[in-house]
Formats: sequence, C-alpha cells, structure tokens
Amino acid sequence: MLGTISTILAATIVNVAFPALIAEFRVGHDTLQWVAAGFLAATTATMLTTAWLMETFGERATFTATMSVFLAASLLAAASWSPTALIAARVLQGAAAGILQPLAMVVLFRVFPVEERGRAMALYGFGIVLAPAIGPALGGVLLEAFGWRSIFLLTVPFCIAALVLGARTLQRRMGTGTRIRFDWIGCLLLCGALALLLNVAVIGHRDGFASMRALTLAAGGVALAAAFVGWEIRSRAPLLPIGLFRHRPFAAASIVAFAYGIGLFGTTYLVPVFAQDVAHYDAARAGYLLVPPGVALAVAIAAGGRLTDRLQAAPIIAAGLALFALSSLLLAFSGATTGFSLLALWLVIGRAGLGMLIPALNVGAVQSLAGSELAYASAAVNFVRQLGGAIGVNLLAVVLEWRSAVAGPGDPARAFHECFAIVTLAFALAIIPAWSIRRR
Repeated sequence: MLGTISTILAATIVNVAFPALIAEFRVGHDTLQWVAAGFLAATTATMLTTAWLMETFGERATFTATMSVFLAASLLAAASWSPTALIAARVLQGAAAGILQPLAMVVLFRVFPVEERGRAMALYGFGIVLAPAIGPALGGVLLEAFGWRSIFLLTVPFCIAALVLGARTLQRRMGTGTRIRFDWIGCLLLCGALALLLNVAVIGHRDGFASMRALTLAAGGVALAAAFVGWEIRSRAPLLPIGLFRHRPFAAASIVAFAYGIGLFGTTYLVPVFAQDVAHYDAARAGYLLVPPGVALAVAIAAGGRLTDRLQAAPIIAAGLALFALSSLLLAFSGATTGFSLLALWLVIGRAGLGMLIPALNVGAVQSLAGSELAYASAAVNFVRQLGGAIGVNLLAVVLEWRSAVAGPGDPARAFHECFAIVTLAFALAIIPAWSIRRR
C-alpha cells in the first residue's frame, strides 16, 4: 500500500506545478506535457511485465528493486536542471509505478484469505483513492512554501518506509518455480509504438501535421502497433492476449476504460492549470480544489460497489459516464468569474460518476470470462486505462497549447473550454459501448 500510494502521489502531485515549471524552464504545454504523459506511457509499457518479474525474481526482489528505482527517480526529479532531465526522471518513475501497482494486488490476494479480502481491499482502496485527493493539496502547499522541487520529495518518506517493510515482510520467492518466457519482442514493439505515436501530436503541432516528420512518425507508430498486435496473436506467452477482445463485453469495457483514462488523467492535468491560469488561484488553492472531488470519488466507489452487487453493470457504467460528461460540459462553460464552490461542485459531479462506474467496469469486463483469462483480463483493462490516460494528456496538452496561441492572451479560458469539450465528447460516445457490457 505504501508503494502504491507513492506512485499515485507522484502521478497526481505534479499537476499543480505546471505553471511554475513552464515559467522555470520557459517551455510550452506541448513540451512539458511529457512530464505527465511520459509517466503514464512508461506505466503503460511496464504494467504487463509484473507477472514475469515476480515469477522470475520473486516478489521481494521485484518490489525492493522497483521501489529503489522509484526512489532514485524521485530524487533525480527534485534535482532536475532541465526539462529533459525532469522528463527522464518521470519516465523512470512511471516505469517503476507500472510494476508496483499490479504487484500490490497480487500480494494482497496471497496474504489475505478469501473471507478477509473484502475488508483488505476496502482499506487498500481507501488509501489509493485518498492519495490523489490530498496529493495536489499537499503539492500546492509545498510549492508555495519551498518551490517546485519540494513536491518530488514528498514521496521519499513513503519510499523508505516501503523498502524497510518490504525487506522484512515480503516473500523471497513466489509462484510455481517454473521459469516463464518473457515476450521481449512484444515489449519492444509496444514501447516503440507508444514513443512514436505520442510524438505525432507534438511534432504535428510544431511542424504541421502534413510535414514529413509528423507523417513518418504516424506511419511508423501505426506499423509498430500493427506488428505488436500481429505478434501477440502468434506468441505463446503474449504480454496482451489479443484473443480476449473477441468477447464483446470485454471489448466494450476496454473502450470505456480507454475513455475513463482520458477523462481522469486529462482533467487532472487540465484543472490545476485552469485554476491558476484562468481563475488566478495560487498553487495551494488550486490543490485544495481537488480535495472535495477526491473525497466524493472515495464515497462513490463504496456506493458503486453495492450497486454493482445488485444491478447489471451496463446501466451503472452508462450513468457514471453521463455524470462525468455533464461535469466536463459544466467546466467547458466555466471561467474566471466561476466561484471556487461551483468549480468544486462540477468536479464532484464528475468524480461521483467515476466512482460509480469503476466497480461496475471491473466486474463487467471479466464477467464473461473464466479460468486463466480472468487474470489477463484484469491486467489488460488496467493497461487500456493507462493507455487512454497517456494519449489523453498528450493530445489535450497539445490542443491547449495550440488553441491558446490562436485565442491569444485576451481569452485564456477559450482553449480550456475546448479541451473540456473534447473530454465531454469522449465520455458521451463511450456510453454507446457501455450498453454492451451485459451478463452472458
């Protein structure tokens, strides 16, 4: 839990610092978005490697090595001397986070017997949801008091405590003892496709989307993505079993998870910047703005779990998507004169919708599957959600930079309104596949 909280704090706490980082390094959103998108992309790329690492090296060695990398990357981020150094540190953090988050779930299921897993998951889930609620607020306070470097040091005590406890309590080995093959080719193809495709929007914004660089990146990224899918279909030990997508409810749940990643991570990127650049809040007040939505998310997840036990997943997911779309639409009509309470309320509506749909989506994604497919499906849904987050932050940051330049300094809210409108459209369209997530 300490390890996972460290990674979630790192993912969310940096968002309040973007205006300060832009001023410090004199770059635009199209460059600085890699601080967030690079973290998410690296998380996406390594998330599918956890099972192999645990089987090969054991849970203790995997945890301590990964946690050490995360700690070193946090210190590097705090000491960064350029945007390149900061982005590199964030990519290292994200790579470690992608391994740590699934590892925590495996350990919980091993440690707790069946009759205690519900309480364990509830306590674990509360901590995981609380981290992004309080992270931006703490980050804002630290930023105002000590500068942007201090926010990357907040996770250090959690990392040290996690390393000490992990060395004392985790098993040296885990699993059947059978060495499983790692899909190195699939991993390289996936990393290459992500690197190329996430650069298309940035290069297209700078050089024009019809430029040779942008077209080459797009063609190369699509080719590598197609090669990845083709390889995974033929591989005996695939990172991502493509056959799972033949199940209609799972495929529909993956589309919803992709939209969910766009909305959650995209708005987490946009809102603190909107609060500082348009509403003219300081960093601490911008962080406080995200506390009520975080609490609402925690409460809504508990309520959503009870609803999921009683009702079909599809209507719950559709209702959650509709609430988040409404929240984004309300933000698209907000401006400098919108009060703190109203902005917080619009965000609470959206996070309540997310909280409703998360348990239903997790259940709906796997309810048509059985046996070994269940474990792969859970990892695949998390992978698709992270992928949506990386692509969402990447595109929204580039659109924000582009539309801000078009609107000029006289209308700073216009670009944010258009970005929130994009999120609204993504969630509204996701309602269509949500109705396919039904028991069969």
